Amino acid sequence: MNVVAIPCLIDNYAYWLPELGVVIDPSEAGPVLDRLDGASLTAVWCTHHHWDHVGGVVELASCFPGLKVCGSGRRPIEGLTHTFADGDELDGMRIMAVPGHTLDALAFYFPEGEVFVGDTMFAMGCGRLFEGDAEMMYTSLARLAALPAATRAWFGHDYAAKNLAFTKTLLTTDRQPLPPPATMGLEVQTNLFLRCDDAHLAAMVGSVPGVATFAALRRRRDQF
Repeated sequence: MNVVAIPCLIDNYAYWLPELGVVIDPSEAGPVLDRLDGASLTAVWCTHHHWDHVGGVVELASCFPGLKVCGSGRRPIEGLTHTFADGDELDGMRIMAVPGHTLDALAFYFPEGEVFVGDTMFAMGCGRLFEGDAEMMYTSLARLAALPAATRAWFGHDYAAKNLAFTKTLLTTDRQPLPPPATMGLEVQTNLFLRCDDAHLAAMVGSVPGVATFAALRRRRDQF
């Protein structure tokens, strides 16, 4: 699949899937329109309702009459026309509900080898718990970690440099802070938030393996 990453705002990414005529998470319309350069757009898929992921939806809808705007529907998104639910399938894509960062968070998974995770997961990190709780996010990350190792993960933000600095406080790694995508296999190896069942990591943060370790790591990252 051809995935075109479109930098937006300061550290956001929207993603254009030319074969499907879909843009994911357009935080602003200008960079998307520039990149499309006259190409047609049939749908926008929103991983969650935060403004820095949907801020360009209304302008894009005005430029492309009949544009389908799709999201969870559990939180308001201006211009939403279609709702997605966990397990839905469309155009070879499977919807995964991954609440934690927000209650309406979705990931878009293509079994051929791509997953768009919004702000649920980042390179060596995960999203803050704005609406969900630690157990909710722990479960969502476990679903993503169970995807095939070769799956390419596309993140909503590029926080890799700071996440790498945080990771190195607990894990020795030679990983580089590269922009998206990253494979799920690499994340399982180097993303602390996907390794919360590791007894050694749990001991390092004074916790027990599982949700408690995730919560301890998230508190540390919030203060880092």
